[in-house]
Amino acid sequence: MKSQLDVVVCEGCDAVYARSPLRRREVASCPRCGTELDRHSGTQQQRLLPLTVAGLIMFAIANLFPIVEIELRGLHSQTTLAGAIVTLTGENMSPVALLVLVTTLLFPLLQLLFLLWLLVPLRRHRRVKGFAWMVRAMQSLRPWGMVEVFLLGVLVALVKLSGLATVIPGPALWAFMALTVLLTAILAFDPRGFWEMLDDSQKDEVGAEVTAETSARISAEGKAS
Repeated sequence: MKSQLDVVVCEGCDAVYARSPLRRREVASCPRCGTELDRHSGTQQQRLLPLTVAGLIMFAIANLFPIVEIELRGLHSQTTLAGAIVTLTGENMSPVALLVLVTTLLFPLLQLLFLLWLLVPLRRHRRVKGFAWMVRAMQSLRPWGMVEVFLLGVLVALVKLSGLATVIPGPALWAFMALTVLLTAILAFDPRGFWEMLDDSQKDEVGAEVTAETSARISAEGKAS
């Protein structure tokens, strides 16, 4: 959806409509093509910052504490996510280690930090520089955070190992479970809600920034061609 103050442009057919206030749980759809135009955010805006802070706490626990402890014939072994990445690198599995590092550690952390950086000033009715760029970057990172895939892989491995050794879940495993739930709730937030958090003057400033970026990009493309 492309927004411009009191109008909404349909992403499906480019039809332009006047923006109307929505009631709780109400969704506006394009009468021409059925594409969702807007939805009432409810209390999501108030919940997002606490969820983000909780997500960062769970992320720290998930990466600082052992994921699992394995006991076999009197021998104990435990590892953290960072230790698993180092082990994969040492086993000449650098591409797999890089994939785990990026999708399980780097991208989810960037998403949470971007959210925190955006939301704290907005709570004080202020706007950070590069607001539009950060919202777009956060949207681009969404498909690449795969904490839930990593968690599923760990659980499958634990089930298989449980018949061979004593497997004790570590604090990080529970933190990863909580983090998966928190990220699901956080990423369900419609990014259009960030626009609604701005006051009118801030919307004008963001619009000017986006227009300037677009003009610069078009100018650069014209020179390149």
